[in-house]
Amino acid sequence: MKDFITYLNKYLRRLTLTSMLSTIIFISILIICNYTFGIERRIRDIRPWYLSLSSFFFFYSFVFYFAWGLTGIPAIRPPADRRHFLLILMAAPLYFSFKMIHWDLSPLLPDGLHYPWDRYALIVLQLPAKLLLLCVLLWCCDKLLRQENISGSAVFGLTTRNFRAAPYFILLTLMLPLVALASTRPDFLHTYPKVKNVAFITGYTSHSWPWQLLYELSYGLDFFSIELFFRGLLVIGLAHYAGEKAILPMAAFYCTIHFGKPLGECISSFFGGLILGVIALRTRSILGGLIVHLGLAWLMELGGWLGNLFSL
Repeated sequence: MKDFITYLNKYLRRLTLTSMLSTIIFISILIICNYTFGIERRIRDIRPWYLSLSSFFFFYSFVFYFAWGLTGIPAIRPPADRRHFLLILMAAPLYFSFKMIHWDLSPLLPDGLHYPWDRYALIVLQLPAKLLLLCVLLWCCDKLLRQENISGSAVFGLTTRNFRAAPYFILLTLMLPLVALASTRPDFLHTYPKVKNVAFITGYTSHSWPWQLLYELSYGLDFFSIELFFRGLLVIGLAHYAGEKAILPMAAFYCTIHFGKPLGECISSFFGGLILGVIALRTRSILGGLIVHLGLAWLMELGGWLGNLFSL
């Protein structure tokens, strides 16, 4: 824990006050607009799907690029490096726009699969399929970075070198009271547990818990992809070009993907993303953030289940 505080303190001392305040003001305006007018919800409801995709891309591009403008675009040389940096900046909002829309995977299902198992399969397969898309993106980025003699494991934080898990479990333990408090709030209980998305299978099987567990494992893959994308690619990867300047734009982008979540969770995601970004850059690993993020997600599932159980 002492190391975490030291990392954060050193980062904040080097960060310009103007960049920090302007980014906080910018993201605060976006949060107010979203929870007043429902930006994320309105984009999700746009039909057909390609218009929703385009709207997400426009919105995420605006947030990400504007945040980079507030932080200051780094001077990158030689020109080949600059092109690679800009390609990654363009690909990031595009990938997450595809991630935010619903994929119709029904052509991939067996012909004899009927309700409710066809619907269940479509839900459970969504996140693994989107993780596969992220792997394709990272493979392409790895090809670019290998031209500059950067190894993929170092770029994306997939390394256990000098990694210690204990501090992250301590940090996760300190979050327990916050999860317990959130589990008493109606907006939290309306959203969690996410496993209620597959509650419709209950009447079709004598034991629903294995199917619920499979859903939770699929849900967990989403947090691996989040850490790999935001802390792996957008912080550790882009730090090769921009150093610590990569952290603030990532935190702003990261906050906006929580616009469909309860307000408290959305606000805290900016600061949580900032802290995880600092730690990821310092340790060059996403594993600690994955422990915290995935552990917190499953604790919120448990909190939502208990909260709804005792509110009956």
